[in-house]
Order: sequence, then C-alpha cells, then structure tokens
Amino acid sequence: MLPDGRALRERLKLLVAGMMSLRHVGQYHEPNLDGTPGDYISFNSWEWPQGIGLYGLVRLSQQTDDKALKALVENWYADRIAEGLPVLNINTTAPMLALSLLWRETRDPRWAAVMDDWANRILTEMPRTPEGGLPHIVSDKINDRELWDDTLVMVGLFLASYGQAGGRRELVDEACHQFLLHTRYLADPQSGLWFHGWTFDGRHNFARALWGRGNCWITLGILDLIELADIPTPIRTFLLGVLETQIEALLKLQAPSGAWHTLLDDQSSYEEISATAGFGYGLLKAARLGLGPAGCLEAGMRALNVLLANIDETGTVSNVSYGTRMGHDLQFYKDIPIQPTGYGQALAILCLTEGLKHTGIAAEMAA
Repeated sequence: MLPDGRALRERLKLLVAGMMSLRHVGQYHEPNLDGTPGDYISFNSWEWPQGIGLYGLVRLSQQTDDKALKALVENWYADRIAEGLPVLNINTTAPMLALSLLWRETRDPRWAAVMDDWANRILTEMPRTPEGGLPHIVSDKINDRELWDDTLVMVGLFLASYGQAGGRRELVDEACHQFLLHTRYLADPQSGLWFHGWTFDGRHNFARALWGRGNCWITLGILDLIELADIPTPIRTFLLGVLETQIEALLKLQAPSGAWHTLLDDQSSYEEISATAGFGYGLLKAARLGLGPAGCLEAGMRALNVLLANIDETGTVSNVSYGTRMGHDLQFYKDIPIQPTGYGQALAILCLTEGLKHTGIAAEMAA
C-alpha cells in the first residue's frame, strides 16, 4: 500500500532532524592514516557517510523546494571548505556529489573552482589498478589494487554529475570507464548480484560476499548515473541490462518483512535497513521510469513500509549496519555492529523522497 504523502513529508522532517542529532562516540573512534581523528557518524565531518547524507538532503530539498534545507546544506559546505578540505581519497570525494547537484541548480561561483580542482586531482593524482581502475584507498586504510562496489557512488557519480553540468566530457567518460571495469570484476554472472570487492593481488573476490549495502550502491548508482549524465547508448544499454539482472535476483531474496539480509543470500544474517532503503529507492525509481522487471513497484513499496517501521520517534533509522570494510570470510559481515549513521538516514530520505514522487503520480491519476 502506498503511504499517504503528508505522512511521508512528516517522516522526512523527522529523518532530517535525526541526521542532525547523530553524535560521534568513542566506541567508533577510528584514527585516520594522517593521525587525525576519524568521525564517520556526526554530521559535521567531511567523510563518506556525511557525503551520502548530504546527497539525500539535496535530493529532498530539490523535490520539495525546501529553501531552509538548501541553505543548511550550502552553509555546511561553506563552513567545511573554510576549515580546509581533507586528503583526497575515494571516500572524501563523496561529499562532492551533493555539491555538484547544488551547483547544477544555482551555478554558485563559490563551488566550481573547488570541484574543478578535486576532479582534476582524481584524474591525475589518484593511484590506479591494472586496467585503470580507482583502488578503494580511504582515510584510514590503503586498499591498494582493490576494486570495491562503494567506489561507483563515492566517486563515479560525482564525476558524471559535475562532468555533465560543467561541460567536461572527460569526467563523464571516466565515470563510464569505472562502471564498466567494476562490472567486469564485481558482478557475479551466476547469481546476478555483486561481490563486495576484487583484488588484483591473487585475483579473487575475497569472501565472495553478496553484501546487501554494497549491492544497493549498484542499484542506486546505475539509475542515478543515467539520470545525471548523457551516457553513450551502448554503455547505457549494457548497464541497464546488468541492473535488470540484479533486480531479478533481489526480488527473489526479499524477506517476508519487506527487508533484505546483510548477506543477501544468507537468511541467518540479520535484516539490514540501510540496504533495504537503498533497494527501495532503486526499485521505486525503476518502476517510475519503466525500467527493470515486473514486480519492482510492489517490492519497492514493501521496502518502503518496512523502512517506515524502522524509523523511531526521534527520526533515527534503526537496524543500520556500521561502515563495513572488506571481509575475508562471511562471518565478518554477520558481526558488523548496528549503529545509526548519516548514510542510513540518507538512504531512508532517498527512499521516502522517491515514495513522494509516486504519491504525486497517484494523485494525478486520481484527478
């Protein structure tokens, strides 16, 4: 059943408040390689969870024309840039995605030079794997010669979005290259799902984990890639075929609750809500665009409803797994602790925002 649009808007306000109230705690103190403290929870840190959080906020502000929310995000960027940006890596690129969406809308002169410099450094300074991949080197670990599915959202979408808006075709081409190369090494032809990672050292997929949130980055990533940039027809057709194959597998693995497990093919692993929100967003979006197999809309609605059941009265999304490094055995993924995070809030915001679009469609049809 499609939730009421007014109820979704109220829950979205709660989700934004919940994101603002997240606090870093000592249990999750993870120092970075340069000795600075790592903060992957509270809102004011420039890292990947906050970057995904900002993406959700910008998408919401654009959908609802919320000028106060837009100003909040703009002030966040102004403050962080004034403080000085962190070391360039895969995960510290994530906040650039939402900034590119802001700039596409406003053309604010404060942002273009920052994004130009960052994009140039991705092309010229980031190390490369064989075949030109971007290794998943992050603030607290050098994952040299490794490809992770996370990279496509943390870096690929920014390159596509800013490249399209800024008239820099070489950035869009680089995004396409990364999506194709990661598909080559991470998409499992047998299941249709994606492995978490690949290493060129020993040439293997680590634990061969069909990890939930990693797969939701792909569902979200392919759909948003083709929305944010003009993708050449052969590449677009190829990636949409990969997406349809993944969705067909996902539809068979959705739990009776409407959620998905943190290891998609292992019912003994816990049901995980950030991945569920990401899949809900992707399935609802695919249904709206007329993409993917039959069943997307129904499964997306089930995901939306179980997500709503996991948002508490403070707007905090529960049953979200903490940031997940590469696992060398499947038990590693089952043992990841549960912790409210910015990306959990943001994926919920994206899912509910897409739900709002469906309530609008339903209202138009009723009229």
